[in-house]
Amino acid sequence: MSRLRIYDEDNGIAPRSTHAEHADIARELAAVGVRFEQWEASKPVVPGASQDEVIAAYRGDIDRLMREEGYQAVDVISLKPDHPERATLRRKFLSEHTHSEDEVRFFVAGAGQFTLHIAGKVYEVLCESGDLIGVPDRTRHWFDMSESPYFIAIRLFTNKEGWVAEFTGEDIAERFPRMSPHRSAQAA
Repeated sequence: MSRLRIYDEDNGIAPRSTHAEHADIARELAAVGVRFEQWEASKPVVPGASQDEVIAAYRGDIDRLMREEGYQAVDVISLKPDHPERATLRRKFLSEHTHSEDEVRFFVAGAGQFTLHIAGKVYEVLCESGDLIGVPDRTRHWFDMSESPYFIAIRLFTNKEGWVAEFTGEDIAERFPRMSPHRSAQAA
């Protein structure tokens, strides 16, 4: 189940509030400029589907976002618990950073946790299958996929070179909870 926990930036132990209903999560995130939607495939996506098949299943929503926001490129990324570089890949995203463009991810399968640092608060967003998150450019955030990652995600980019991070050098990400292995990671 998708979840949003909101913390004060100086207290990574006790959240101020927790939300599990999609409409509540979307409303809270919209208030700070973050897009949160649910998408449904226009046709079934079978395990092992190619990148083109995955994109085709969500083409209507992808095209809508590309028109609305000016995104120029789309791809699919996947990671399983047995990936030999999973620990290195996880570390790459765990420090607070920003991007010069929006970071947009749609979770086709599995889960990932985006944590956003906005206006003195920390928004921990557990995204699961069917969730799209759009983190605006220059928003401080980090991403966790757990020590046993499993996800398939569609990524949309304005910059055709893709994901480029600018790290803040702050240690705030160390003071907040990490993602626990997702239940779908055991099934992968």
